Amino acid sequence: MVAFLAALHVVSSIPTLGSLAKEVGGNHVEVESLGKGYQDPHFVEPKPNLMLVLNRADLLLHVGLELEIGWLPPLVLGSRNPKIQPGELGNLDCSRAIPVLDIPTTKVDRSMGDIHPQGNPHYWLPPGNAKIIAREIAQRLEQLDPENRADYEKNLAAFNARVDAKLKQWAPMVARMNGTKVATYHKSWTYMSQWLGLEEIGYVEPKPGIPPDPQHLARLIAVMKQDRAQLLLVEDFYNKSVASLVAQKAGAKMLDLPTDVGATPQVKDWFTLVETVLKALSSSV
Repeated sequence: MVAFLAALHVVSSIPTLGSLAKEVGGNHVEVESLGKGYQDPHFVEPKPNLMLVLNRADLLLHVGLELEIGWLPPLVLGSRNPKIQPGELGNLDCSRAIPVLDIPTTKVDRSMGDIHPQGNPHYWLPPGNAKIIAREIAQRLEQLDPENRADYEKNLAAFNARVDAKLKQWAPMVARMNGTKVATYHKSWTYMSQWLGLEEIGYVEPKPGIPPDPQHLARLIAVMKQDRAQLLLVEDFYNKSVASLVAQKAGAKMLDLPTDVGATPQVKDWFTLVETVLKALSSSV
C-alpha cells in the first residue's frame, strides 16, 4: 500500500497564499502560515518560533513588493535554511507576474509615509490575480517536485475552472458595485476597486501608515459628503472608532471587511474570502 505523505513543506507569509498553495498542491503539500488572517500583514511579530517553522520549509511563499520587509527578512536569515534564501528555488515572490498598480512616479522617501516603492502589495483578492498566483505556485512546485507535475497541473486546471464558475455566480454582485464611490482606511483596496469598478475618493490615512490628524479627517468628511461616498472600507486591525466616526459624520456606511483567509473563522479559503467581501459590499449599496 502506498502511503500518501506530504512531499513538500510550504510556508506562506500570509494565509491566503497558503490557501492557494493547498489548492494546487493537494495531497503533495503541507502548508503553514507565519501570519494570521486577522493580523496586519505589514507588522507580524518576528518571534523565534517562526524561524523554526521556516527552518523546515521546502518552499516559502511571500507577497513581495516590500509588504513583509519589516519582519520577514530577519526570519528567513535566522532560519538557517539554505533552500528558502532570496534567489533560491524555495523562495517564491508571488508578485512576480502580477500587473502591479500604484507604482510611484516620483522618488519615494520616508516623508511620504509607508509608500511601497515597487507598487501596491495588496493584490491577492481579485480572481485574475489569484489565478496568476496559483499558476506561479504550481510552476514552482513542479520544479521542486517534478514527479508529481501531472497532479499540480490537474489541480491548477481544477482551481481555474472553479474560479471561472464562481465568476459567473458573482457577476450580479460585481455589476452592482460598478461606479460606487468609497473611501478606505488604508490604500489596500486598489486592486479590488479596479476589478469592481469602485471609485476611491479618499483615505482615512493622510499617507499610507500615517495616523490621521483632525484637519485631515475634516477634509475627508467634507469630500465624502460632497461626492456622496456610500461606503468606508476598513480592515479589522485598523482604528475602527475613527473610521466609524468619519463614516457617521459623512453619511456613509462603515464596512469592516476581511482581507485574508482566517480573518474570521468562516473565511476558510480564497473563495470564501472573496465571497464574504462581495456579499458585504453588494448588500450595502
